[in-house]
Amino acid sequence: MSKIKASLTERRYLVTFAFVTSLFMLWGIAHAMSDVLNKHFQNVLQVSKAQSGLIQLSVFGAYAIMSIPAGLFMKRFGYRAGILFGLGLFASGTFLFVPAANAESFNMFRLALFVLGSGMATLETVAHPLAALLGAQETSDQRLNFSQSFNALGTIIGPAIGSYFLLRAGSQEHSDLSSVKTLYVSIGIAISIIAVLFSLIQIPHLSVEHHVEMGENSPIDKPLWQQSHFVWAVIAQFFNVAAQAGTWSFFINYGHEVMGFSDEQAANYMIIFMAMMALGRFVGTFLMKFIAPNKLLGFFATGSILSCLVVAQAWGWVSYSALMMINFFFSIMFPTIFSLGLKSLGKHTQQGASFISMGVVGGAFFPLMMGLVANHNVAKAYYLPIICYLMIAFFAFRLYKIKK
Repeated sequence: MSKIKASLTERRYLVTFAFVTSLFMLWGIAHAMSDVLNKHFQNVLQVSKAQSGLIQLSVFGAYAIMSIPAGLFMKRFGYRAGILFGLGLFASGTFLFVPAANAESFNMFRLALFVLGSGMATLETVAHPLAALLGAQETSDQRLNFSQSFNALGTIIGPAIGSYFLLRAGSQEHSDLSSVKTLYVSIGIAISIIAVLFSLIQIPHLSVEHHVEMGENSPIDKPLWQQSHFVWAVIAQFFNVAAQAGTWSFFINYGHEVMGFSDEQAANYMIIFMAMMALGRFVGTFLMKFIAPNKLLGFFATGSILSCLVVAQAWGWVSYSALMMINFFFSIMFPTIFSLGLKSLGKHTQQGASFISMGVVGGAFFPLMMGLVANHNVAKAYYLPIICYLMIAFFAFRLYKIKK
């Protein structure tokens, strides 16, 4: 008799799963807007491409500092408190944009982005294991990819909002930062409302035992750092987010310098760029019904490598189309690496989620490296992410295996 395939989630978890999935969209908006902010600060504050990479250092650097404390906070106070704490930090970061804009200080903006990034780090640390717990472990890959599909929708909304408020305004008056204040205060108010609504949601009681019951042959008695699939997942996530941050940070620069677009046109194409990621996640979630998640991850990593090679050649629309495809292939990487790393961790699941989230710090450094190359040739900078995708492919085909 064939085994019945488990559903994506259970009826008792639907409301919680829907709300948690909305959080994925929220930080997707913020991440994508930071890439538009990257170009806006180049125009308004007269910073170089390499200096603008410090924006990503501020945001992703927060993950290195906050992920472990967020995991400890979640373990002590629970999922609800963790999410409310993350939303509080998130909103506080957006409101700090007001004094930063008034002072016209790039360093103050970086401080605001660090606080905002701390909120996102907290939310990601809590939301990923929570989404993984809301159903059978065998469908956790699909569940995280489904939630991350809405994260991808957020990355479509982010550039659209950022282009309208920032780059269009910047094209008219290069010294104007009022649009930045208006935009981020509005986001802060929206986040505050979401926090109030979330405090009213009933979250089912979920324990470590729930996750253990869903595992098969769980090596939960082994120390976390002796579980090689988890260790390699942390490393793979580091390289994955490094590639993502670098690719996104200089997308608008590529459109402007290689394709000859205005900043606003390039930002509008970024909407299509992010739509490719949303498409990839929905397609990936469907394909995982038929293809093992690790194999699909490996195939997509290979596609990213080939795409980067074409992008670096600056062959006009051929290379620009390949740049769009990088985001399609990138789509399933973050949630799939996360899910593969969490499998069979049992009582170590929450702590493991903290360390995998901390792997996001890769995004803090790679834009700086790509920026140094992009200062001379933005197309050639896209050779660098190939290193990252090779590591991800190796993890997908060999290093993901759970060892007893």
